[in-house]
Amino acid sequence: MTAYTGFRSLFISARDGLKLHIREYGPQAAPNLPIVCLAGLARTSADFHELALALAEDGPRRVLALDYRGRGRSDYAKDWHDYDIRVELDDLMQVLAATGVEEAVFVGTSRGGLLTMALGAARPAAIRGAVLNDVGPVIDARGLLRIRGYVGKLPTPRSFAEGAEILKRLSDQQFPLFGEAEWEIMARRTWTERNGALVPDYDPRLLKTLEELDLEAPLPELWPYFAALNHVPVLAIRGENSDLLAEKTLDEMGRRHPRCETFTAPGQGHAPLLGSKDMVRRIGRLIAKAEKQAA
Repeated sequence: MTAYTGFRSLFISARDGLKLHIREYGPQAAPNLPIVCLAGLARTSADFHELALALAEDGPRRVLALDYRGRGRSDYAKDWHDYDIRVELDDLMQVLAATGVEEAVFVGTSRGGLLTMALGAARPAAIRGAVLNDVGPVIDARGLLRIRGYVGKLPTPRSFAEGAEILKRLSDQQFPLFGEAEWEIMARRTWTERNGALVPDYDPRLLKTLEELDLEAPLPELWPYFAALNHVPVLAIRGENSDLLAEKTLDEMGRRHPRCETFTAPGQGHAPLLGSKDMVRRIGRLIAKAEKQAA
């Protein structure tokens, strides 16, 4: 681990040989439950940096944050059809096996929450607690339409400051409380520098997976997958301005799950940032519940 970054980079092979990148924070042999952070569709492990540093220090505990295939420092898939949640679930299982993580608390933002629910159905013993960040068993098509409108289609900025302006124009209604510093951080986690130019920090072919969705037809509801988390404490977070997770779905999650705490993040959209002191405290409380149950 470098003092500069606060994490180590691990590279692990997927079943098909593709190289996956993981950020590892904290000591490998920490006594507390490890935490596994799973990002949104076109997002990377960098989104969890502040949260991961705080949780690793607090335990001390081991925190892993994944770059899915085609995102961040992981290899891009040869075939874009492999950007499929079933393939990504298998990648996640390979990562857990290679890192020796038999059980953990999972923090899943958007697609990462869907992966957490899928893992709960496939391997319930692996999950000791779950944070579902702005995602649930019912997904609002409006949010997917908006995401489909920009993934793989963003203009190329000449600088991160220009990137921040692009993101602000695109998402100002979702995040009205963001200042220049927050937009700049978002820009640095949306684009990366390669060969002297800024490029998206994900494979633009991710767009093809969204183009295949028929958003006119009702999306399948995933309540049985959510029920697979009934054996563990859950924190369900919704951004106040979210267009992907409806308020009524969040309420229903709280009603159906025996130990699901719900929280609406004021002034945030899809998906709320998790690095603030308040968010770290809330997630820390969920982890404490999971550790108490595991003990």
